[in-house]
Amino acid sequence: MGQTEEESVKLGANTFPEGQPLGTAAQGGDRDYSEPPPSPLFEWGELTSWSFYRAGIAEFMATLLFLYILVMTVIGVGQTSDKCSTVGLQGIAWAVGGMIFVLVYCTAGISGGHINPAVTFGLLLARKLSLTRAIFYMIMQCLGAICGVGIAKGLEKSGRYEQFGGAANVVAHGYTKGVGLAAEIVGTFVLVYTVFSATDAKRSARDSHVPILAPLPIGFAVFVVHLATIPITGTGINPARSFGAAVIYNSSHAWHDLWIFWVGPFVGAALAALYHQVVIRAIPFKSK
Repeated sequence: MGQTEEESVKLGANTFPEGQPLGTAAQGGDRDYSEPPPSPLFEWGELTSWSFYRAGIAEFMATLLFLYILVMTVIGVGQTSDKCSTVGLQGIAWAVGGMIFVLVYCTAGISGGHINPAVTFGLLLARKLSLTRAIFYMIMQCLGAICGVGIAKGLEKSGRYEQFGGAANVVAHGYTKGVGLAAEIVGTFVLVYTVFSATDAKRSARDSHVPILAPLPIGFAVFVVHLATIPITGTGINPARSFGAAVIYNSSHAWHDLWIFWVGPFVGAALAALYHQVVIRAIPFKSK
């Protein structure tokens, strides 16, 4: 309290520790590192802070733009039989990974740049943000995804959008639902594990002489996961992405498989959080 309005705006998301820019929590003049305290489960003070709501708006807008680019790219690739004349499947992966890189870079200092309920869930389990903020982020991410797909559908001819399935996630023919679920779990594990590693405050403090741009490995993780799993599930690893596409496309097939794209990413995120906290950081075994 006691801050001027100008100071409050300047501090922005740093009003609460969990809103600090990705990968900057321990950077400063002193390289000594101390483990930050876990975020409280409920941070009621956030509800009266503008930084809390602008973070949610940033998550909404980032997810909207992400889904718009994704759907338009998928339709652009699918509308020609000669994939060499378009960006192709590799181009879809590059577009998605590149867009995540851009969006995380743009929103990291405001909301943390999650753009994915699975990432939010993993950070919640690691006590990197409060439950109130996590729920708010997930709602805004899903709303942004719906709006992003809706805009893409509005700009494309209706028949073309329907022809290519609205970029909705479904398990491809020839694969079982078990395989699809496993692909989503492993893919999300790779993503969330990368998020934890790229934003580790201890690594930033230890290697402060090395410039670390967290959005780059995160975007690249999204790229390589898409290369591996597009043929299996179309690559979800983001429940908001799958939910938004299913809502606008509104196909029984998409709705029938949707549970895979919620359960898989949440399980993968939980495993990544557990692995990073217990194995990589060994936090439960550190002496007090």
